[in-house]
Amino acid sequence: MIRSLSRAFFLTALLLGPASLETVAQEPAAPWAQRVGGDPVAVPFGPGERMEYQVRLGRFSVGEGHMEVHSMDLVRGHRTYHVSMGVSGGVPLARVNNLLQSWIDVEKLTSRRFIQDQNEVRTKRFRQFEFFPEERRWERADVDEKGDLPTDLPLDDISFVYYVRSLPLVVGETYTLDRYFQERGNPVVVKVVRRDRIEVPAGTFNTIVVQPVIQTRGLFGEGGEAEIHFSDDDRRLLVQMRSRVPVVGSLSLHLTSVSDGRLLRPFSAAAVRRDQGRSGTDGPGSRD
Repeated sequence: MIRSLSRAFFLTALLLGPASLETVAQEPAAPWAQRVGGDPVAVPFGPGERMEYQVRLGRFSVGEGHMEVHSMDLVRGHRTYHVSMGVSGGVPLARVNNLLQSWIDVEKLTSRRFIQDQNEVRTKRFRQFEFFPEERRWERADVDEKGDLPTDLPLDDISFVYYVRSLPLVVGETYTLDRYFQERGNPVVVKVVRRDRIEVPAGTFNTIVVQPVIQTRGLFGEGGEAEIHFSDDDRRLLVQMRSRVPVVGSLSLHLTSVSDGRLLRPFSAAAVRRDQGRSGTDGPGSRD
């Protein structure tokens, strides 16, 4: 049961786990990115942002989690956002304390490094991936292992969450994303289904509701009826996530507090249109 609690948070990333854009849309080369001059992409997050969550099993609180944008780091000469997603909690004799970290290129919104540090019950696992997108390959820093990337714009479990926050999320659209760094994880389908108004410990929010469907079993598999609520404003906060898991029942995340970060560039519809004009792309989505 407790491993499912852990996945309740980390599969929020696989919400978007693997990312092609079907809306009838085209997969974006990168969200309105690859512009002249190497300016950062306009995104709704920045250093200093932190969101904290309560993890519930049915009505019972069983843990807590967070999403955070830390500092700006250089990875092999590329400017990146250092972000993390963590969850801890459980029940006696079945505890988890997991932390995932990602380093996201500020110009292309592609992953440069990914670390998994997972402690679940009696199992510990540490993995560090180094991505070389221009060469379409990855290496493990913790063991002697390497492989090919299926794309030159790879995303990992955490960078996918942040990538989807930057999409237009127009109600009625469907995004089919094929940018997960492991081919077997592709694709993930994200349906934007409606707007809603919900109350969580952090307050009352107008939200955009998406339904993620991954082509595997789990929280976001078909039949899980998973829904993610993003705030319907320029911040695109992950406010709430709900899913049904066999045996375990209803698992959910609820935003308890948020600290805003410092944006490198203002994020707005106008900024997105300007970026599209500079890059000569159609942007990350199209409308029916």
